[in-house]
Amino acid sequence: MNARTTRTLAAVLSLTAAFAISGCSSDSGSGSGAKADGAKPKMTVSGAFMPEPVNDKMAGAFMVIKNGSGTADKLTAVTSALSDDLQIHETKDQKMQQVPSMDVPANGELRLERGGSHIMFMGLKSKPNVGDKVTVELRFEKSDPVKVELDVKERTYNAQAPTPTDGNAH
Repeated sequence: MNARTTRTLAAVLSLTAAFAISGCSSDSGSGSGAKADGAKPKMTVSGAFMPEPVNDKMAGAFMVIKNGSGTADKLTAVTSALSDDLQIHETKDQKMQQVPSMDVPANGELRLERGGSHIMFMGLKSKPNVGDKVTVELRFEKSDPVKVELDVKERTYNAQAPTPTDGNAH
């Protein structure tokens, strides 16, 4: 096989695995996902947390946003009573930069995690402590908004495999 054939085969196998995994998932418990017949994409969130901020200047938020439909979407904004300035950030070449939106692929997920894409709270109105919960609302280009409770964790906490019970979507 040449390199192009190998890449094509790898891409097909990856897509097949992704479809198989998404088809077997049953952790939503919040109703059926959107159908690929023009209905809005259905977003669910797991593993949502915020490491305890060092001060009231900034904080990060991390989670996995899953799109249970055949329609791609974009995360376009995040709001919270904790800050009037929430930003969507990506990390490229070890540099963090604000972006206007992030893709949430059809039947896929957007992972917001340490060292990668994430949400930044700038200028906190108060400093949350370990054990507190911070509510955010995720806004999308096509989907309905999703309210999420972030569990405030120890500064060193890092979710390896988010479970559906971490961070509840409302």
